[in-house]
Amino acid sequence: MTPKGRREGLSSAFRPSIDPSSAAPLPRQLYLSLRNAIAEGRLPAGQRLPSTRLASVEWKISRGVITEAYEILIAEGFAVARHGSGTYVASSIPDDAARIDRPGAEGAYPVRRGVSDAATAILTRGPSLEPQTALPFVTGRIAHDERTARLLNRIAVRHMNYAFEGYGDIQGEKALRAAISAHLAVSRGVRCTAEQVFITAGTQQALDLAFRVLMTPGDMAVVEDPCYPPARQCLALNGINVVGLPVDRDGIDMEKLTAGAIRPPKAFYVTPSNQYPVGSVLSLPRRLGLLAYAKENSCWIVEDDYDSEFRYQGHPIASLHGLDKADRVLYTGTFSKALLPSLRIGYLVVPTDLVTAFRAVRPAVDRCPPTFQQRVIADFLEEGYFPAHLRRLRERLRLSRDLLASLLTQRMAEHLEVLLPDQGINLTVRSTGTWRDDTAVSSAALERGVVVMPLSRMNVISTDTSRLLLGFSALSEQEADIGTRLLAEVFSRTASFETLQPG
Repeated sequence: MTPKGRREGLSSAFRPSIDPSSAAPLPRQLYLSLRNAIAEGRLPAGQRLPSTRLASVEWKISRGVITEAYEILIAEGFAVARHGSGTYVASSIPDDAARIDRPGAEGAYPVRRGVSDAATAILTRGPSLEPQTALPFVTGRIAHDERTARLLNRIAVRHMNYAFEGYGDIQGEKALRAAISAHLAVSRGVRCTAEQVFITAGTQQALDLAFRVLMTPGDMAVVEDPCYPPARQCLALNGINVVGLPVDRDGIDMEKLTAGAIRPPKAFYVTPSNQYPVGSVLSLPRRLGLLAYAKENSCWIVEDDYDSEFRYQGHPIASLHGLDKADRVLYTGTFSKALLPSLRIGYLVVPTDLVTAFRAVRPAVDRCPPTFQQRVIADFLEEGYFPAHLRRLRERLRLSRDLLASLLTQRMAEHLEVLLPDQGINLTVRSTGTWRDDTAVSSAALERGVVVMPLSRMNVISTDTSRLLLGFSALSEQEADIGTRLLAEVFSRTASFETLQPG
C-alpha cells in the first residue's frame, strides 16, 4: 500500500523506454525517457516519482541506474528531492520544455538550423575524411611493423605514471622538439632550433594555427590546383579567399603570378616534395622562383612536407625551408604516415620572430599537446630507432607501389596510364581516352568493393576529370590482386567509356 499523502499513482504506472541493444548508457536512456514523459505531461508537475526500490522492481532496472537518472533530472531542474519524502517532478517545468528524441529520429529537428557559410561549403563540396572501410586502394592506411610496435610499447611503459602530470609547455615537450629539429636538419635540410618548433595534433592543426596567425579573413591564399581538400577547407573556415594555380610535372605553375594576372597573395600553401594528389615534384628552378617571389612581395609560404620520408628513387630534393634565406617559409610535417595516425603528433616550424605570436594564439586553439605521446616519440627518436624503422617501411612501400603499378599496367593498360611516383604512399592513374568521368568510375568501383578517389573532387578551377588516386600503403599482395581484378571488371563491364556510369 502506498503511504497516505504520497502521490505516486501515475508515476508508478509509468514504464520507461529502454533499448538493451543501444550503445547509450542505461542511466542516460532512463533519464531521457523520464524527461520526455515530463515534457509531454505524462508525468505532471508535482508528481512523486517512484522510490528507487519500487522502480527497480517495476522497471527491472538496478537501483544504482535509477538513482543516477534521478540525480541528472534534479541537476537539470526537472525534478526536486525532498528530504525524507522522495523525488518529485518540479512544479515549474516550462510549457515548451523540449522533448529529446533519439539521435536521428524522424522529426527530431523539424526546423533546419543554420550553420556558417564555410561549413555549408564544406558539407556540399567534400570530400569527407570519415574513416573508410579497409578496402583495396584506400588512402591513408598504415603498414604495421611488429618490431616498431614492440619498441613503442616498451618505451610507453616508462611514461605511464600520470600522478604528477599537469599542463605541458604550449609548444610541446622540449625533448621532442629538439629531436625533431635534429631529424629535420639531417633528413630535410631544415635549419631550426627547438624554440621554433610547435608540436600539433597532426598536420591539420599545424595548418590551422599557421593560417590563424598569418592571415586575416578576406586575405587571399594561392594553392595548388588540384589541392589537398582539408587544407583548402581550413582556409575557408578561416575566411581566406583561395586562388588555384595549375600543377604540371614540375609542380605549381606561377606564370599568372609572375605575369601580374593575379595580385600577390598573403600566403601560399604548397606540397612541393610530393604534390598532393598529383605526385609531381616542384622543380628546383620553380622552388627558387617561388622563394624569390615571396621575398619580393612579402608573402608567406606554408610548406606541407607530409610524407617526405618515403622517397624511392634518388636523393630527396631540398625542402623549401632549407633553401629559404628570407624567413618566409613555415614548415610542417607529421608522424601520422611514418608511425601511427592515432598518436596525433605533427609539428610546425616557424620563423624566430613569429614564435611570440604563435605562443600567444596557441592556447586559444589548444592549451598544449598531450605529453604522453610526445615523450614516447621523443625517446624513439633520441635512441636512434627511427632511421631503421623508416628503412624497413620504405622498402615495404616501394614493393607495394611496384606491385600495384605492375598489376594495373597488365590488366588495364587499355584504360589507364600509371603515373609512377618517386615518393609517397599513393599513385595516380590517368585515362588513356576510353573514359573521362572519374567520379562515375569511382562510384562504379565502390559498388564492386574497391576505393579509387576521383581527383576532380580536389579541383579548384580545373575541369580535368580524367585522373584517379589509389593508395598502396598497407596493401597486401592478395588485396592488390583482388582489387585490380575487380577494377578491371568495372571497365570491362561498361559498354561506353565516354561517360562511364556506375553499375
